[in-house]
Amino acid sequence: MDALKPQDPSHIGTHTLLARLGAGGMGQVYLGRSPGGRLVAIKVIRDEITEHPEALARFRREVETARAVRSAYTANLIDASLDSAPYWLATEYVTGPTLAQAVAERGPLPVETCRSLFAALAEGLAAVHEYGVTHRDLKPQNVILAAQGPQLIDFGIARTADQAALTDAGFAPGTPGFTAPEVLMRNQVGPAADVFALGATLAYAATGRPPFGSGDPNGVSYRAVHEPIDLAGVEPDLAALIEACAAKDPAARPGLAEVIARCGVRSALVEDPFYAGLAALGEAAPQTPPTPTPTPTPIPQPVASPIGPHDLPTVGPAYGGHGYTPTQLGQPARRRSKRWMVAVAVGLVVGIGAATAVVLAQEGDGKDTAGGRASASASGKASSPQATASKTATGTGGAPAYAADNIDRQYWKSSTGECQLPNAESAPKDFLSSMADPDDPGNRAERPVFGHKVRIGFWHNSYSGHPGIHGPYYVTVSVKPPHGIDPSTGKPVVGVLSQSATLGYTSKPIDLYGGDASAWTYLTYPDDFRSWMDGKKSLPAIPVGNDPGDWTVQWFHIRTPSDYTAIMCQGFTVK
Repeated sequence: MDALKPQDPSHIGTHTLLARLGAGGMGQVYLGRSPGGRLVAIKVIRDEITEHPEALARFRREVETARAVRSAYTANLIDASLDSAPYWLATEYVTGPTLAQAVAERGPLPVETCRSLFAALAEGLAAVHEYGVTHRDLKPQNVILAAQGPQLIDFGIARTADQAALTDAGFAPGTPGFTAPEVLMRNQVGPAADVFALGATLAYAATGRPPFGSGDPNGVSYRAVHEPIDLAGVEPDLAALIEACAAKDPAARPGLAEVIARCGVRSALVEDPFYAGLAALGEAAPQTPPTPTPTPTPIPQPVASPIGPHDLPTVGPAYGGHGYTPTQLGQPARRRSKRWMVAVAVGLVVGIGAATAVVLAQEGDGKDTAGGRASASASGKASSPQATASKTATGTGGAPAYAADNIDRQYWKSSTGECQLPNAESAPKDFLSSMADPDDPGNRAERPVFGHKVRIGFWHNSYSGHPGIHGPYYVTVSVKPPHGIDPSTGKPVVGVLSQSATLGYTSKPIDLYGGDASAWTYLTYPDDFRSWMDGKKSLPAIPVGNDPGDWTVQWFHIRTPSDYTAIMCQGFTVK
């Protein structure tokens, strides 16, 4: 919990703000007090994100899910504002460590505690499923060990059975290692997928190890599909139940009622001494802090930051179409015990990738690193691609001038909404993209169909940076037609409708860290795109109407004209 900063509002709606609880690239979470004195957790969406309709659609879905689900295992929605900026929601305020934090601090849970937690979480999921909602991202970081019992959080990608998907086009929801095989392979989401995630979560609780290993998310997802879950050292009966929940075939998994029965619980989880000790880690949360009094020259006050606040948000990098940020779960660290406080709200996920706005890598660290710098979005301005890219055109200062047209066999398919990026690179944190028809900005369908031009945007919170990267980080965007193009006509080669194996048409490289950290950069296809040949000459991009079909759009981290790596892939259809 941190003190409010001078730029923070004093009120949100009728709620008085008291402190900062955490932040992600997409928003800020505050501790607030209702007019009647009730403590609430308030999530406020950043202005620059709310400029995009798909982001607001995702946020509204989150609010509606929170309204729909009323359970002892979820924090209830108190209030929300969806009509105008600032957009926010307020939920019950709950303290306690996440399961991930508790295991990291205390090690694997005893077998009886695991059984009781297993049954409690199964009961919680069953209550959620009764509302026709599937969680879709259950994992140790989304379980709060509160004094009154475990709480399920982060319903930002949850959905009801009758809702159309608002997930990132082509990317399966969830987290590698906790996402069911049918979701990874077929994007088949249902209650059985939550059962798989429950088994994987309890495997971590019982072993202190990631259930399908760690490392490259591609590898983790492959093991989740093809290899057995890691249950070495787990008591046989408990291991058998976890293994049943983590069955590769969703039809082979037990129902939640069977899971509860097989746990054989004989007493309340909150009466378990080990669980009580874990829940007590959050009891030392500071009392309601006083609202700071503004002074002409604020004097910085040292604030003790809690260890590992709930990670905000959970959506993350697209590795071969497998979706969200992998949960970083390693061996439990043995260290001096510290007390934690975690603010919990249903859907306190601050990432808002929806439809064609994709959050590639978003790892909330509970810190606001903005440092109070002014936001260009307040004036509604976005950085100019021409101004940003102009310094890259000469190739001076180490900036690549263009992307050489190497062979590229990545294709986006409207039938599946998928791209495959086997060699994808982790993108910078908080990287967002969007596509729209500039003649029809409202056309942001899940699988967009565009007309004459396409407006391509991307945004990045450069305050958060990229691990291991210092200095410029150049991004180029490629737009590839579905077929090989005859340069003399600008249309598919006559009589040969083979797939294009080129990079297509690319934008000038743009330094992601070189512009305004809070503004979107926009490119228009075909105006801002060309194909390059040996760096000596280039050809203008063809109109999209020249080649109807599925077009592929890729974002690349480019280091030199011939050295670049894909970080994400999407597409659109031309009819």
